[in-house]
Amino acid sequence: MKYRSRTEIVAMILEASRTGATKTKIMYKAYLSYTQVKEYIAFLQENELLSYEAGTQLYKINEKGYKFLRSYSEITDLIATPTNNGKVLNF
Repeated sequence: MKYRSRTEIVAMILEASRTGATKTKIMYKAYLSYTQVKEYIAFLQENELLSYEAGTQLYKINEKGYKFLRSYSEITDLIATPTNNGKVLNF
């Protein structure tokens, strides 16, 4: 797997949490270790991008998290470079 920035990892976690996800589901979808997932979840909760629902025992993305994903997507689209064969090359 290629090097991923913290921003890309955060986006993957938030994407995995759109419909609600356990730590294990987030861990597998974002390709992280359990220790890494705990650290990222704590960071995202502190910054109010992700919340924990005790009743369902799931992590869910907040409105601020959705805003982050929209902005991240826009920025990724802006820096995408089209290639000659129609594919998009991301840096």
